[in-house]
Formats: sequence, structure tokens, C-alpha cells
Amino acid sequence: MATGSQNAKKAMEWATEKYCDQNNVCWPIAGKHILAQFDEHSVVVYQAFCPAIAKYAVDHQRFGGDKFSFSRMSWIKTNFLWMMYRCGWASKPNQERVLAVRITREGFDEILSKAYTPQTQATAGLGKEEIEVRLQWDPDHAPNGDKMDRRAIQMGLKGETLRKYATEWIVSIRDVTDFVKEQSKNTDRKRLNLLDVAQERVYPVSNPKTAQLIGLGGS
Repeated sequence: MATGSQNAKKAMEWATEKYCDQNNVCWPIAGKHILAQFDEHSVVVYQAFCPAIAKYAVDHQRFGGDKFSFSRMSWIKTNFLWMMYRCGWASKPNQERVLAVRITREGFDEILSKAYTPQTQATAGLGKEEIEVRLQWDPDHAPNGDKMDRRAIQMGLKGETLRKYATEWIVSIRDVTDFVKEQSKNTDRKRLNLLDVAQERVYPVSNPKTAQLIGLGGS
């Protein structure tokens, strides 16, 4: 029988699953949805960095060091394939290392509650300096880079929200670059049946005010 600590460790593991199985059954084909790996207590987000920032983060299980800037906006993504599109499967300069950052679900929900799209920011009459989380809905992408009808989120963090994300809310930081490079060989349509990606499902946003603020669900 598994012990409590073994069950907790299993829940903390970064899970992967066949792309085709998820794309054909689990993921919406259109609309604005948050695809993420999550459990009762945590949510995984992705960032890609230069080797120096990534090494510090993995070694210390938080962000910091000489290269990481707390004065600039730092962007996180919940969707593994959206991260792959942005970093070119860990091939773009200063994005050679991909990190799976597991943060508390409470922290993630706080980030969402502070997130403004350009439209909701304008409606609220807020200037850029008045918001700490900027949310963008961008076209999601297939493994080969083709645009999809479904939208994916990325969120830029700054100020106190960035500090709390980088130093307080982190549960674990895992370097998944080796997995990324191995799976990049399977992005051709003829090899999609071999492609493994992060296990993701639609994240439920239970607060209606937050759902409205971020424009969830629409096209």
C-alpha cells in the first residue's frame, strides 16, 4: 500500500501523455480555454530561459541570481505546445532550457484574478503601470507550428505578483529540456502518433468575476 508521502510524490510528478489521445478526445477545438496540468493543490506553468537562469532556478527551486530580472515582466504559459511554439522546441536564443514550474493552485488563481487583457484594462481605465498581470489570448499551435482555432493564454507578471510567483508560490521546478528535444523529432504529421506531450486538461475557473475579467470561453 502506498504511503501518504508516496502518494504526494506521485501527485507532484510531471505527467506526459500521447498528443493524439489528448487532441482527439480531451481538448476543445476552438474557443478560449486554459489547458494546463494541475491537481487539487498545484498547477504547472512553463518558461524558457538561457542556461544560467535555468540552472539557478533548478538548483535553488526558485528564481533569482544575476541573470533573472525582477524589474522586467516575466511571461508564463500553461500550455506545453504553446511554449514549444514560442521557444522553437528549445532552439531559440536565450530559450534553450525549458522549465516546468509547479506553483500552488492558490497562487495561480491569484494570478488569474489580477490578469487584465488589453480590452478589460481599457474598460477599467487602468494604465500599464497600474496592473501587475497582463494576459494575452493567442492562437494555439499544432506541434508542427500550424495555427489552430483554439486560443491559449500567456501571462506577463511584474511587481509583487512576480516576486511571489518567483519566490513563494513555487512547489517545484523541473528542467524538461531533454524531453523537449527528444519529442521534437516527432512533430511531423507522419510521426504524431509517437509524440508525447505534457498531460493537460481544461482548467476550471470557478470564480465568475475572474472568468469575465480574462474573457474565458469566447472565440
